[in-house]
Order: sequence, then C-alpha cells, then structure tokens
Amino acid sequence: MPASAAAPTLAADDVKQAKALADRIRARFSQTLIGQEHLRESLILTMVAGGHILIESVPGLAKTTAAQTLATSVSGTFKRIQCTPDLMPSDIVGTQVFDFATQKFTTQVGPIHANFVLLDEINRSNAKTQSAMLEAMAEGASTIGGERIALPKPFMVIATQNPIEEEGTFALPEAQMDRFMMKAVMTYPTADEEKRMLALLTRRGSDMIDPMQLQGDRLSMRDVEFLRAAAKRVYVSDAIMQYAVDIAATSRGAGSHPVQGLGSLVRLGASPRASIALVRIGQANALLKGREYVIPEDVKSVVADVLRHRLVLTFEALADGVTADQVVDRIVQAVPVP
Repeated sequence: MPASAAAPTLAADDVKQAKALADRIRARFSQTLIGQEHLRESLILTMVAGGHILIESVPGLAKTTAAQTLATSVSGTFKRIQCTPDLMPSDIVGTQVFDFATQKFTTQVGPIHANFVLLDEINRSNAKTQSAMLEAMAEGASTIGGERIALPKPFMVIATQNPIEEEGTFALPEAQMDRFMMKAVMTYPTADEEKRMLALLTRRGSDMIDPMQLQGDRLSMRDVEFLRAAAKRVYVSDAIMQYAVDIAATSRGAGSHPVQGLGSLVRLGASPRASIALVRIGQANALLKGREYVIPEDVKSVVADVLRHRLVLTFEALADGVTADQVVDRIVQAVPVP
C-alpha cells in the first residue's frame, strides 16, 4: 500500500465544516486587522497544521494585534511574554516556591503553559531562555525542578522579532529557527489600507483590542482539535510528496533539478522538517479551501514561508545582498510542478 493511501478518507461534511470554522476566524480578523491577508492566512494555516510561527517586521505593523486576534478567536488560554535580555527561563516556564505552612515546595507554572503563547521580540531573550522555549516548542512539555509538566493542548507559539535593531538582541540559532513551521514577513500597508486602518480605529474609539467587543462566536478547543485532525486526513498523492521532497533536497544542492551555483549562495539547506512542513501546510491549505486533496499550488504558495528561515546563506551571498527569498524563488522555478 502506498504511503499516500494510508490515511483515512475525509468526508465532504468535514471539509465543509472546516471551511466554515476558518471563515469564522477570518471574520474576527476583519474587525481588528486591515490588509495583511497573507499574515492572517499564515497564522490560521499554522494553527490548523499544528505548528509554530515566527513573524518578522519592523515595529508598528500589527504583529501583536494579529497574534492576539488569532488567540482570542479561540476559547483557549492566551499569554503574552515580552522578551528582554534579563528574562530568565523560570520567568516563562515556572518555578518551585517554598511553602512555609506545609514545609514543602510547590510548583508554580509560568506563562508558557497556555494554549496560545505570544513571544514578543523573541530575539531579545538570552540563549538560556531561548533553550527553555525550544524545549517547550519541541517537546510539548516543560521541566520545573526535575518534574516534567505537559503543556496544554492545543499549544501554539507565535513569536515576533524586529530585524532592524541589533543592539541587545540574541540571534536565534538554526536549531530553534527550524522548530518554526513558518516564518511570515510583513511589509508596510498601502496608503489606502493605512487610511482604512485609521477609520477602523476611529470607529472603535480605542487603539487596544477588546475581545469581548468583537462580533462572532469563538472557536472551542474541540473545534481546533477537529481542524487539526481533519487536516491530517487530507489526501496527499505520491507526486505531491515527491514535489515537497524535491524542493527541500534542491535547497541542499541535490534534487532532480539542482540549481546551478547554489553552493556559492547556500551554506546550509533545509532539513527534512521543511518537507514535513510543506506537506502539513499543504494539507491545511487544501482543507481551508474546501478540498479533501492537496494540489501543487497548495504547496507552492507556502514554499517561501516554510524555507526562508531554514536556509543559511554564505558570507559571499550576504555580502552581495542576496536574500533568502531570492534563493527560494530560484528553487521554486527550478523544481518542476507535478
């Protein structure tokens, strides 16, 4: 039996329900965010695919607003952690506190123990704190005083970082970058979008989001689990799997159609986590578009978000001003679409 036929089939009613749930989230985004449709879809896709997302942009482009909107669209717990250089692992994971009344240590869990966690300016936290975040993201659990405590399910990390300032920042290591299923890059809004944003704020009368004032029902934890389970049952053909593998392999200088001169640009290509992410995001993409099967466009449209943070460019490429997105474009053009 081929690998693509192992998953159970997805009923048409499940596809219809999944699309309706996604539309409810989009309706809430329309009340808080103007433009940035790509970021909205990236957040929803990552949640449905069961991964974590890194958002990069200059300040003031509504990264935090977008993260809060997604988190408050679901009736789960949401915590925001403002990362600073003096933030310690115990500040996010939790610690043990001595209770003089009982003469015993009691465990107090930290803000990482939530369904949705916003790590604002993650690159401002030091390496020790980043390692604690990595354990939580990779293992779905944290360790406090030698005790392993599972994180709530579903669990999703939405991290943001500012690429401009470098003073007081700690660049994320490749191992931690690889844990993010997607990396979304935000750009400035158009003049029309910025005007509509001001009109929205004027009507609302506040610059802050009040989740209680947003219209539309929130999704339950069961709804999120349903979306994630349904996405994993979306049919993926062998040709689509080979396409995902070819893209990841091409970034490493191999693949069925290697890119000439890629070795002078890329020092380290994408790991197999990239091909896994391409398939998982492709399944989520197909589900939210109302299909029970993945087509090449479901994968091709997210290649940049999946690969851009997994490629380590050479010093020569950086000196010449070559960006990861430009390299990804060359890879996508080289790999034939099935």
